Amino acid sequence: MKQPNIVFVLADDLGWGDLSCYGRPDYVTPRMDRLAAEGVRLTECYSGSATCSPTRIALLTGRYPARHPAGLAEPILHWVHGDALGLEPEFPALPRLLSGAGYATALIGKWHCGEPPRYGPLKSGFDEYFGLTSTGAAYFSYRGEDGRYLAMAGDEQAPKAGYLTHVLTDRACDFIERHRERPFYLSLHYTAPHWPWEAPYHDGEFDERPATTNGGSIAIFADMIRALDDGVGRVLDTIQRLGLDGNTLVVLTSDNGGERYSYHYPLTGYIRLLREGGIRVPGIVRWRGRIPAGQTSAQMAITMDWTATFLAAAGAQADPRFPPDGENLLPVFAGERSLFDRTLFWRTPVASAARRGPWKYFRETDADAPRLFNLVRDIREYATFQDEYPEVLAALERSYADWERTVLPRPAAPKAHGVPGLDFRIF
Repeated sequence: MKQPNIVFVLADDLGWGDLSCYGRPDYVTPRMDRLAAEGVRLTECYSGSATCSPTRIALLTGRYPARHPAGLAEPILHWVHGDALGLEPEFPALPRLLSGAGYATALIGKWHCGEPPRYGPLKSGFDEYFGLTSTGAAYFSYRGEDGRYLAMAGDEQAPKAGYLTHVLTDRACDFIERHRERPFYLSLHYTAPHWPWEAPYHDGEFDERPATTNGGSIAIFADMIRALDDGVGRVLDTIQRLGLDGNTLVVLTSDNGGERYSYHYPLTGYIRLLREGGIRVPGIVRWRGRIPAGQTSAQMAITMDWTATFLAAAGAQADPRFPPDGENLLPVFAGERSLFDRTLFWRTPVASAARRGPWKYFRETDADAPRLFNLVRDIREYATFQDEYPEVLAALERSYADWERTVLPRPAAPKAHGVPGLDFRIF
């Protein structure tokens, strides 16, 4: 079989219900809804972490983020001992493995897996890079909360060129145009709808103000999502215009749950929390001719599965020194096998969680008693079942303890360094 092109769209802080095909009631996302109608919409899709950098480490390594120092806590720039951490250039990351299989590779958008010059997308195997090195940046000035200019093209500073979501879309379409004659992997990591909340109609296109976590509104958030939806649509139109959509695998998901303007109902929790609203995310997959359209799947999926799925589609293999934690989901989506059972695990510096079937083991902190939720009977995680099913709780506790012995030790809870998002109980 001919190697497919692969387009992976990762939104930033997009909540589980922030697309109209997932229930958002106050605006519509027609292009992403159409993408779902043309493939598979997952109802049990999870991020590898409740925060940004660990999930991106999970994607690039194909492994639980707690197996890697840079996946232990966020922000990685100000980790436990103040050391600057990141994805080591020598690690056999996903883009390097795909390059070895003959793919042209690009990261367009947010990196946030280690600061240059020591770390960066080009050092980890991407052929091309345009985007942000660190966390959120203003959509017009490209400056972070500390005022640093964060936009890079390769190893050089990139000039401002307009509203960031639009610019990332332009760059993505250009990459597809230039590489249409060979298999390509495009990792399109939009910063939307991450703070600062700035919409395309904003008057200050040349504003030099840095990013801020203040402000915003539901209306501004809606316009940011519309810009994201338009961008995804433009990428899909480019693929179709070039005659590539019959051999292009497209996946769209988020790095974690949403923030203050996201819609999670009926889930509870937000980014940074291991409640469902912090880790359950949209998941859409399309591959015309390989995956039947119009599906809704209850297969549990997690970030590392996309790594395994892309390698399998490309005919590439993971490095045996770093066994993958993900599963190739293509046979499930193609109808070649039924849904499979599995147990998934999450950890923050303060919280623990595991999911098997309808059951979820949850500890908000080490000092709290463990709780058992049944997500079929109460998806809102209010009702607890540990007294009724102590044997289920005990089995999940053992599974979690066994898993935790295979990963790096839990770091101390991070201390504030003037960087937003360090309070894991903020919500």
